[in-house]
Amino acid sequence: MSSGCCCSMLEIRDPEQSRRAESGGFACAVLGEGILHREIGRALSASGTVHSQPGLNPEGLPADTAVLVAATDSWGTSGYPDIRKVCTERGVPWLTVHAELGTVVIGPLERPGIAGCLHCMELRRRRARSDPEGNASAWDQHRPAIAERPSSWLTGLASDTVAALVVHEVSLLTAGPATAQTWRATLHLDLENLTVSRHRFLPEPLCPVCGSLPADTAELAAITLVAHPKATPDTYRVRPTIRELDKLVDGYVDAETGLISALRRDTKGGLAIAAAVMPQRRGKHGEFGWGRSRSYRTSELIAILEALERYGGIEPGGKRTVTSGSYAELAGQALDPRTLGVHPAASYALPGFAFQPFDETVTTRWVWGYSFANAEPILVPEDVAYYRVPHDTPSERPFLYELSNGDAIGGCLEEAILYGILEVAERDAFLMTWYAQMPAPRIDLSSAHNRVVPLQAAAITAETGYEVLAFDTTLQQGIPCIWAMAVNPHDAGDAFKALSCAGSHLDPEHAVLNALGELGSILFSSVRSFPSETEHAHRLAADSSLVASMHDHSTLYGVADVFPRLDFLTGSPGMRTLPEMRAAVGSAFQHDDLTADLRQVIHRLVSAGMDVIVVDQTTPEHRHGGFACVKVLVPGALPMTFGHDYRRVDGLPRLLETPYQLGYCNHPLRYEEINPFPHPFP
Repeated sequence: MSSGCCCSMLEIRDPEQSRRAESGGFACAVLGEGILHREIGRALSASGTVHSQPGLNPEGLPADTAVLVAATDSWGTSGYPDIRKVCTERGVPWLTVHAELGTVVIGPLERPGIAGCLHCMELRRRRARSDPEGNASAWDQHRPAIAERPSSWLTGLASDTVAALVVHEVSLLTAGPATAQTWRATLHLDLENLTVSRHRFLPEPLCPVCGSLPADTAELAAITLVAHPKATPDTYRVRPTIRELDKLVDGYVDAETGLISALRRDTKGGLAIAAAVMPQRRGKHGEFGWGRSRSYRTSELIAILEALERYGGIEPGGKRTVTSGSYAELAGQALDPRTLGVHPAASYALPGFAFQPFDETVTTRWVWGYSFANAEPILVPEDVAYYRVPHDTPSERPFLYELSNGDAIGGCLEEAILYGILEVAERDAFLMTWYAQMPAPRIDLSSAHNRVVPLQAAAITAETGYEVLAFDTTLQQGIPCIWAMAVNPHDAGDAFKALSCAGSHLDPEHAVLNALGELGSILFSSVRSFPSETEHAHRLAADSSLVASMHDHSTLYGVADVFPRLDFLTGSPGMRTLPEMRAAVGSAFQHDDLTADLRQVIHRLVSAGMDVIVVDQTTPEHRHGGFACVKVLVPGALPMTFGHDYRRVDGLPRLLETPYQLGYCNHPLRYEEINPFPHPFP
């Protein structure tokens, strides 16, 4: 988000008539060195009392200093900590100005005691770079030379422009600090063409300078559901966020300092595809949020929301984890991780396996969630509630492989919880169908009331030549779930054979569209890349232990020879229409209030002997856009994992009982009857 900046020089007055007590002027201290320091001091002196001081030592500032400007012709910032200390003690806002190689950076404005400081900006900016680790390494290696060397591009005209911008900023600051263009933002003057861009940033909650998060407590975890009227009975969002896209882009997306550094566009499977690139706090690879729809604006909105959802799920950013102990010590208040499904004993025994078997006496970190079955807060292992928590020592290895399964964002807490449950249900139904090899009935897509459903399937076929199938994998709880599959009708050479995806929603046709949206976009990439991956795919087919990543799972089923593993589904004799699926749901999820729908979903799960546990992952960054973010856990539900050795099917008796209860087999399954092959979820 960048824009031109309109600068206005204040009226020039006699300095003696500009003192704040007499004419409403301001007392400003300008510290620093070089041409920027000199020209900024000169320009400000025309509009108020200026104390100009060489160097960045803040000692000796006049008592009436209302604002401080620190200006240098280079990257040197060694004096900033002392300036911050003095300004914090005096309650004086301060503004930084420094020159880089081809840019002068003005700001951000720091306001003592208020989040959103220079260090926040530097953290955001560092992460947004294409290679943050390489950039940091180069900076560390060449810091002495870079920090003190003035920019050779800094001309007299450029310094005059910077001075005018600073004068304007100081005038805004004295009129009202929140109106300043550099409040939680920076102004960048390009020294090649003297254009100005503005780059906003959000305060970093974990900033060591200004960050302040509350301790995670049981009291903060308690949830009281509140009503949220719906626009129509079949609307399941509390507000039309598509109208907010421009505002969300402005607040979150910026190549220099944004929580999201870029939005990218593509077209696949008849859909407009958008990707939101989100830098991480740690590591050099960012997370991606993906949007797939029939318009780029909608896809960009979805991509932004998915990126924000992932941001909440990586590590705690809204509360400080303060509870540590063993399960034996906390059993009365804590969730038993074994109820979530654990890895096979053989996997834990593998050399270098990243996880350790659960031990009731091992100390671990816990966060508070809320149990709807028991209507009370409950402790959840931090590594379960968040999927990329940093660990300092190998002994802190988590018990379980966890990812973003059950993470969701919403326009309110209730909406986020609902969509978290839907994701858990989607993956649970898919894996239940796979591991129990249940012949779920095929869906007649031509029966859809919403004609976009068959048209979407036809678009995928027209673009790729693949046949599109869909199956009803809805389980006893009655939450509509779909397995979608694209199948190559030919078995020619290195052509990709089959791709599977899933979807869920309270409206069956919407669930189908969710699954088809995933299918179309992923299929295009799979078909294109498979010829170069056939050798690897055949190795995966021969040895399931080699399936180690998300990509491996879908690549494996590109091999025609393994397609018979899906015979239990493609050979299903059952057929179901979408009106039949709609009739099965009835009006259960057609309330006038979203929270009433949520209560119905929770009731169905709890009545089946399950629980719905919610960890509130909402961060200050989410609240900036009016969002809530959660992790939903449903003990007993099958968790999605990637890498065959990382599957979590042990300790889940529901996996053995559900196929029998649904009538797909004549006895409860035994573990040796579970599908031994890697799942095909992409």
